[in-house]
Amino acid sequence: MGSKTLHDFLVKNLEELKAQGVYRKLPVVTGPTGPKCIINGKEVINLSSNNYLGFANDPRLIEAAIKATEKYGAGAGAVRTIVGTLDIHEELEEKLAKFKKTEGVIVFQSGFNCNMGTVSALMTKEDAILSDELNHASIIDGCRLSGAKILRYKHNDMDDLRKTLKEAYESGQYKKFMIVTDGVFSMDGDIARLPEIVEIAEEFDAFVYVDDAHASGVLGKNGSGSVSHFGLYGRVDVQVGTLSKAIGVVGGYVAGSKELIDWLKHRGRPFLFSTAMTPGAAAAALKAIEILSESSELVDRLWDNAKYFKEKLSALGFDLGKSETPITPVIIGDEAKAMQFSDELFKEGLFAQGIAYPTVPRGKARVRNIVTAAHTKDMLDEAVAIYEKVGKRMGII
Repeated sequence: MGSKTLHDFLVKNLEELKAQGVYRKLPVVTGPTGPKCIINGKEVINLSSNNYLGFANDPRLIEAAIKATEKYGAGAGAVRTIVGTLDIHEELEEKLAKFKKTEGVIVFQSGFNCNMGTVSALMTKEDAILSDELNHASIIDGCRLSGAKILRYKHNDMDDLRKTLKEAYESGQYKKFMIVTDGVFSMDGDIARLPEIVEIAEEFDAFVYVDDAHASGVLGKNGSGSVSHFGLYGRVDVQVGTLSKAIGVVGGYVAGSKELIDWLKHRGRPFLFSTAMTPGAAAAALKAIEILSESSELVDRLWDNAKYFKEKLSALGFDLGKSETPITPVIIGDEAKAMQFSDELFKEGLFAQGIAYPTVPRGKARVRNIVTAAHTKDMLDEAVAIYEKVGKRMGII
């Protein structure tokens, strides 16, 4: 039967989730995850995918993945430091470095692994990390793993950041300082104030680390990220990107100086101790970067669709928070009501995921929408009509 203590702990906490109205069953997708897809046996408009540019279903990426799998096999067969480094991995890293305009890139198996491995490789218990209070869970976990002192500053509050860093700097307790932030915040869709962060960092000899998970393929020239968006080339020390959102595949990467990349090859634990990304995934990601390098068409379409959808939802009176990107939260507030709202949308033919604590603070529950380049205006019009119907029915608008 196993441990009674563990069993009782699990049952008690699961029952609490159910009582709070936030217990969820995993939605199951049949077929590809596109702008319309079949979820739990029902065809719906999909506004919950990170597939910003439609690359996950792009025939060019699928073909590249198939050819690479036929050539190299289903898996890399080992960690990168033994015999898991394929020439296609190195080609992907070279193309990414050129795309990001950095000296080098190292590819990890996921964006989460990037943060876990990189922060802990750079920071120690003798150091201090200045972390935005709304940073992603993978950043938080990477900071904890490093053993460094974590000093949280108020979200996008540059006065608080400067004050906190100044106090830590003048205390003489720490050897080095790192400011870490998301480039685009995944739940609110707002953008980090990176130019001001860089100026503050330079004043106190701190270095800057930006996680561009939701900026990769979205912000900057041809989707090359937040450093490009703000023209801060050479002034941000560590750039993390994902290959699993706008790039449409799986994996993550760190871009920066040659010395940074060399160090991570020796001290980045997920890189050292986990099998390399599959050849098919590497080839598909490579194809996506090639497409983005040649044209801004998909990125332009993404932003046009996002603007169109936001304007229509705002006109109906929905609270979209401070979103500046295609991430479009509809703030509900109450946890159970947000989940009920999401369920009602689904019944009407729209899948938009309810988000509650601990992913967002208590009282800030919402339904999060991500518009993609693959959505048509007709799909977005239909989605807005469903929002209006459910919003009025539930007394939200």
